[in-house]
Formats: sequence, structure tokens, C-alpha cells
Amino acid sequence: MALKAPGILTFVFSIVVTVTVLLTKNFGATIPLLTGNEFWALLVSQIVLLMGCTVRGF
Repeated sequence: MALKAPGILTFVFSIVVTVTVLLTKNFGATIPLLTGNEFWALLVSQIVLLMGCTVRGF
């Protein structure tokens, strides 16, 4: 299995969610559905990025 570059939408989704989680944790921003679930949001973001790098057509 070879790694490949993720699609642009997958990459942008992952970056947006990761930056949003970092803003929530470091600056105390309150975002509905994210506050209190930062770990799970970051985990989902990184899994999506990992899937984008390993699975064809994701």
C-alpha cells in the first residue's frame, strides 16, 4: 500500500477542524457541539486526513 496526497477537500476539512479545536482549547472560544468534545473532534479530523492519505478516492 503506497501513500498518496489527500484530496483538497479532505485536507481543508482536516485543517479547519484542527485549527478550530486549537482555538477552542487555547483561547477559550465557545463553539456549540465542539466545546467539551475537542478530543473527539481532533481525533475525527486526523482519522479523515489519514484515510485521505491511504484510501483511494476518499
